[in-house]
Amino acid sequence: MPMYHNNHGRTTAMWTGTTIVTLGFLVGTIAVVMAQPWLFWIGVAMLPLGAIVGKAMAMAGMGQPQKDGANTTGSTSDSAHA
Repeated sequence: MPMYHNNHGRTTAMWTGTTIVTLGFLVGTIAVVMAQPWLFWIGVAMLPLGAIVGKAMAMAGMGQPQKDGANTTGSTSDSAHA
């Protein structure tokens, strides 16, 4: 049985999602200092956007690989054919 490798979040999906969320906080912070409510709300909108992009990328295969046996696509195992 192959060993499962845990990336501890070091994936393209995680880095992209985290970067978008961090930029959202940065934009929101700058907007508060500059007293620009419209820019603040753009920063707020970036927060769920980062989560959505990260999840979509993970579902597209750029996230943490699943453990063996976690894939329940309905395929039969090799032991059933023996």
